[in-house]
Amino acid sequence: MTLLYTEVEEELRASVRDLLTDRCPADAVLKRVESEAPYDMDLWKTLAGDIGVAGLLVPEDYGGAGASAREVAVVLEELGRAVAPLPFFTSSVLATKALLSVGEEDLIQELASGEATAALAVSLAASPYRPLPETVTVTDGGLLNGEIRAVAGADVADVLLVPVGTALYRVEAENARIEVLPSLDLTRPIATVTFSDTPASALGGLDVRSVLNFGAGLLASEQLGVAEWCLGTTLAYIKERRQFARPVGSFQAIKHRMADLWLDVVRARAAARNAADLLSPPDGVEAAGGRELAAAVAKSWCSEVALHVAEESVQLHGGIGMTWEHPVHLYLKRAKATEIALGTPGAHREAVAALADLPAPV
Repeated sequence: MTLLYTEVEEELRASVRDLLTDRCPADAVLKRVESEAPYDMDLWKTLAGDIGVAGLLVPEDYGGAGASAREVAVVLEELGRAVAPLPFFTSSVLATKALLSVGEEDLIQELASGEATAALAVSLAASPYRPLPETVTVTDGGLLNGEIRAVAGADVADVLLVPVGTALYRVEAENARIEVLPSLDLTRPIATVTFSDTPASALGGLDVRSVLNFGAGLLASEQLGVAEWCLGTTLAYIKERRQFARPVGSFQAIKHRMADLWLDVVRARAAARNAADLLSPPDGVEAAGGRELAAAVAKSWCSEVALHVAEESVQLHGGIGMTWEHPVHLYLKRAKATEIALGTPGAHREAVAALADLPAPV
């Protein structure tokens, strides 16, 4: 195992970063989140079709790139750096992983090409360690009834993938009622999805908690990207901002705070890269426990690091950091929202204790 980035991963990073720098600068994101449609679907078509990120997890036999979770993690880092309002995580990670588990070839090919987007209809706050609440039922005729709250990516999805019990159902998004709700993270809207005798087709059996665990492990890479942007932007600011005729960054107290943040981010990178690497091999009994442990460690650590670095970034930016005009508030909100998403740090730490057979404090 190596946690260093390969040449291919660095080339992928450069391509994604160049595109986001050109098409998704901070001022553009600020304008989009003030509109009724924060997702930039034109940018998504370019990223998915021209660069091919939508099919990274998809095998070549299904029209994808046949890449691994490591490449997906690199893309998530860059999307986190830009707080890009794109459905990559919801469609190309969660939904694609669910479809690969049930082997739905036709829809997988559509997602891999960027022709369609999908959303896994579960709450973004769902935990991999608890059963999903049974809020949706299916009739003998294959009709769904019920509602699911806080679904991310549903408002721009063409297809909804709905877990009911141990089965996964496909629903055309136009047949469901999707109500977008106010969200803390302005760049990733959530919605309530309601089904009322909605026609659905069964795709097969699905262990949804394994999909959520996979997503949690990769979400740590997005949190790493958020933390890296906050650290780099804050470092640049304190070098320029002057107080008492000298740069703010020259004060020893500020230096100590920045050094602590840097150490946190370095350790977050190690945890996120480890999770991405262990999530990449084919499924196997021996590797399963290691993957779950790595995902739990990465999500618990990176959640708190991203939030802490974003909070410190707001503070160290001073007055400008408290304004809506500066994008740092978008990173703080993304950090807080992803801390809650797919299991809180506390839930993942409990999982670490169980998976590593660590005794609880007496």
